[in-house]
Amino acid sequence: MEGTILAYSNQLSAYKETRIKTASQGQLIIMLYDEAVKQLDHGLELLEKDAAGKKDPGRIEKISKSILKTQEIVTELMASLNFDLGGEIAQNLFSLYTWFNKELLGANIDQDILRISRVRNMLNDLRSAWSAIIATTSMEGIKSPSTGVNIAG
Repeated sequence: MEGTILAYSNQLSAYKETRIKTASQGQLIIMLYDEAVKQLDHGLELLEKDAAGKKDPGRIEKISKSILKTQEIVTELMASLNFDLGGEIAQNLFSLYTWFNKELLGANIDQDILRISRVRNMLNDLRSAWSAIIATTSMEGIKSPSTGVNIAG
């Protein structure tokens, strides 16, 4: 049974790796937003359990890891902005991503459900906006570069 689980895990990892390597820029952006929202949802779920009176000190580390993973994703989005092509939109996204990371830092320290929820909802809104843009433009036809994501605005 253990061998079957390991084989399935290896196949799933290979599928995910292929999916990422063959994704367009737009698809990669959506994947990053999806993962950021997923990580914050996980952290919020754990925080809500603590708030419901089911305190578990072991959850603090898991909550922190979820928030830190989201900060890493936001930082990747920041680093991949193309200010030459993206202009004002790229500058505005950079400011927003900076604010996300500051909010998440404070929310992680304070274990603040409201601040995490606010960032989560805004990331989800951005994800929806990118999804709509991708659906209505030819951006999906552009293959991603082998190094990082390049957001053109």
